[in-house]
Amino acid sequence: MNQDYIIPANWSIIEEGFEQDLVKSSESLFSIGNGAMGQRANFEEDYSGKTFQGSYIAGVYYPDKTRVGWWKNGYPEYFAKVLNAPNWIGITIEINGENLDLAKCSTVNNFRRELNMKEGIYYRSFEATLQNGIEVAIHVKRFLSLDMDELGVIHYEVRPLNQDAKIVFKPYIDAGITNEDTNWDDKFWDILAIENQGNTSFTISKTLKTNFSACTFMHNSILVEGQNTQSTPCHTEKSSTKIESSYEVFASKNQSVAILKYGGYTVSTNHEESNLAQAAQQIISKANEFGYDVLAKNQIDAWAKIWEMSDITIEGDVKAQQGIRFNIFQLNQTYLGKDSRLNIGPKGFTGEKYGGSTYWDTEAYCIPFYMATKDQEVARNLLTYRYNHLEKAIENAAKLGFKNGAALYPMVTMNGEECHNEWEITFEEIHRNGAIAFAIFNYHRFTGDYSYIPEKGLEVLIGIARFWHQRATYSTDQNQFVILGVTGPNEYENNVNNNFYTNYIAKWCIDYTIEQIHKIEKEYSSDYTRILDKAKLSLSEINQWKEVADKMYFPYSEEHGVYLQQDGFLDKELVKVSDLDKSQRPINQKWSWDRILRSPYIKQADTLQGFYFFEEHFSKEQLEKHFDFYEPFTVHESSLSPCVHSIQAAVLGRMEQAYTFYLRTSRLDLDDYNKEVHEGLHITSMAGTWMSIVEGFGGMRVKDNQLHFEPKIPNQWKGYSFKINFRNQILKVDVRPNETKLSLEGDKEIIVFVNGKQIIVEPNSLVTV
Repeated sequence: MNQDYIIPANWSIIEEGFEQDLVKSSESLFSIGNGAMGQRANFEEDYSGKTFQGSYIAGVYYPDKTRVGWWKNGYPEYFAKVLNAPNWIGITIEINGENLDLAKCSTVNNFRRELNMKEGIYYRSFEATLQNGIEVAIHVKRFLSLDMDELGVIHYEVRPLNQDAKIVFKPYIDAGITNEDTNWDDKFWDILAIENQGNTSFTISKTLKTNFSACTFMHNSILVEGQNTQSTPCHTEKSSTKIESSYEVFASKNQSVAILKYGGYTVSTNHEESNLAQAAQQIISKANEFGYDVLAKNQIDAWAKIWEMSDITIEGDVKAQQGIRFNIFQLNQTYLGKDSRLNIGPKGFTGEKYGGSTYWDTEAYCIPFYMATKDQEVARNLLTYRYNHLEKAIENAAKLGFKNGAALYPMVTMNGEECHNEWEITFEEIHRNGAIAFAIFNYHRFTGDYSYIPEKGLEVLIGIARFWHQRATYSTDQNQFVILGVTGPNEYENNVNNNFYTNYIAKWCIDYTIEQIHKIEKEYSSDYTRILDKAKLSLSEINQWKEVADKMYFPYSEEHGVYLQQDGFLDKELVKVSDLDKSQRPINQKWSWDRILRSPYIKQADTLQGFYFFEEHFSKEQLEKHFDFYEPFTVHESSLSPCVHSIQAAVLGRMEQAYTFYLRTSRLDLDDYNKEVHEGLHITSMAGTWMSIVEGFGGMRVKDNQLHFEPKIPNQWKGYSFKINFRNQILKVDVRPNETKLSLEGDKEIIVFVNGKQIIVEPNSLVTV
C-alpha cells in the first residue's frame, strides 16, 4: 500500500480534503465512462496545478510511428495510441473578475469528491476563498449517460457566501488537445470546423491517418435557484482550436446560480460523416426534453440493472466491499458488450499508457467476468472480435516468416495488426496465442454453446495450431520439440528457452484443435468440408502437428520436483523476495533492466498461470509444490498477478494468504500498490478481482456441464454473495461461515455440487447446505 486517502465506504469512492499532490491520482480513481466514451476526473474549472487532462472515445486511435533506437525486421510500423479527444467539460468560472482556480485560492475548505458507484454519478464540492476576498461554495454533479451513450451531463453550482457577486460562466470546447503519451509529438487531430448556434456549439475534428471524424458538442443553460433563466450567451469567442461562450449572472449572497452543460461526441463510426452535427443536435434536443432530473434518474436506474446482476456483497469488511465494487464498476464503465467492434483496453478510459484496446488480458481474465455477469452473447462478441481479426493475425505471422495460414495474434492491437513496439513483447511473448484458443474452450465449457466453434472458432484454432507447429524446433539433443527465444507471462525474463507455460499451452492448443476437427467431422460435416477447403488443411499436416504436441519438451527439476519456468531458471541467484530490502521495491522502478533479467524475480504468475488455466491436469499436491517454489520469488508488480495467486491460495486452503492477495488485487489502484495510479487504472486486472471471489473463495468450477462450488470464507468476513448467469439461469450463492445458501431465478431446476455433494435447486426457492 502506497497511499491511504480514499475513505472506506460500501458504495462510494470518497476523498476529503484538497491535496494538490493527489490531484492526478484522483483524476484516475474518480474517472467515469459509459462504454462509448470516458474521461478522467479533471476539474471543470481552470486549474493551474499539475494535471493529466484526458477524454477518450471508444475505438478511436492514431497509429503513432514506432520509435526505437535500432530497427529490426518484423517490427510493427506503429504503436496505436489511445487518443485524447477534444475536451468538452471545461468551464472557466470568473467571480468578481477573478478566475476560480483551486491552485491559486487563498483557502480551500471542506473539499470533497465522491464517485457514487451505485448511481454512476460523480459529485464534487468545496468552499473556497479567492484572492479578491470573496468566499464561494461549489457543488458539481457529473455523469456520462448509459442510456444515451453519446451524452455527458455537468451541473455546476456556485453560491457566494460573504457578499453579492458577478459570476461569469465561460463553458468551452477545446479541440486543440494533445496526448501525454506520444512518440514524436505528432498532431493527432485536424480541426475541420468550429460552429455556434446560440447556446449550442460544435467542433468537427478528424484524426490524421485513421480518418475518424468526431463532432464534439456542448449546450448550456443557466439556472438561478434551480430555475432555467433561458439565458443566451452575452458573447461567444472562437479561435483556431477553441470555442467559448460567456454567461453573466448576478448572484446575491447565498443565492444559488448554476450552469447545466450537456456535452459529448458523435462519431463517424456510428453516423454518416456529413450528419455528425445533426446527430449531436438530436441528442441535445432529447436531453433538453428530459432535463437533468430525468436524465439523472435514468442513470441511476440503468446502473441499478447492472448491479442487480453483477454486484458482489461482502459483510463485515468495508475496504474489501469497496474494492470489489470499484472493480466491477470500472469494468462496466469500460465495456458493456453493446458493440462487437470494441474491446477492453488495459487502461479503459482512464489514461493513455500501453496504447491499444486489446491485450490477451481480455481472453485470460475478462471473458469469465462478462460471461457470468452479462450473457453469452457479450462473451461471444469478444470471441467474434478475434475471429474478425484472423486475417490480420495471419499477416502478423507472415511478417515474421511464418506461412501456410499460421496465425499470430497481436500482443496489442486496435484493428488486428500488431502495434506494440518492444521487441521482447512483439516477437517473443507469443503465449498470447494460447489465451485466444483457451477462451474458445472456456466459452464452450461455461455456456454449453458449441455453435461458435464450427461457425468461426475452428478457423482461429487452425491458424494458431499452425503457428505452434512452425514455431517449435526439433532438438536432436533432447529428442523432443522445443520452443526457443520467448518471453512468458513473466516479463522480467526475455529471450528464454522453453518457458514451461508457453510450451504447455502450445501443446494444449494443438491437442484441442485436433479434438475439435474430429468432433466437427463427425457432427458438422458441411462445416468440416467448408473449413478444411478454406484452410487447405490435410490429414498429413494434422499428423505433423500431433507429432509436435506429443513430443513437446517441458523443463523439469528432479531435485525440486517442479516444472522449471524456463531452462535456465536454476542458474539464477535464488534470493527470495522476503530477503529483498523494501527500499528496492518496486524493482521495475529501482533496478536496471539488465539486473531484473538476471534476477529470479517474477512479475506475475507464469508457471502458475499454467496451473491456473489447466488446474484439472495437475494434482493439488503438484499445485502446492509449485506454489511454494515460485510464489516466494514473485514480486507481483503486474496488476494481473495477485488474483491468480489469491485463487490458488484459496484452493490450497491458505485463507489468510488468499485474503491478502485479494485485498491487493481489489485495492491495487485505490491504495496505489504499484505507485503508478496517476497514469490511469488497471482495468483488465479488475476482472481478476471478481475471479478471486467467485473462483477463489467461492470455488466455482464447471465440470461435465455442471456448476461445482467449494465455498470458503476469510475470517475477516461475516458473509459474501454473488450471482452467476449459467446458461440463462441466474443462480445466487450466499456464503456464511457455516453454511452456503443457493437460490435460483429461472424456469427449471438446476443441479449443482457443493463440496462434492449434489444439490437440486428449484426455481424461486432457497436451499441451504
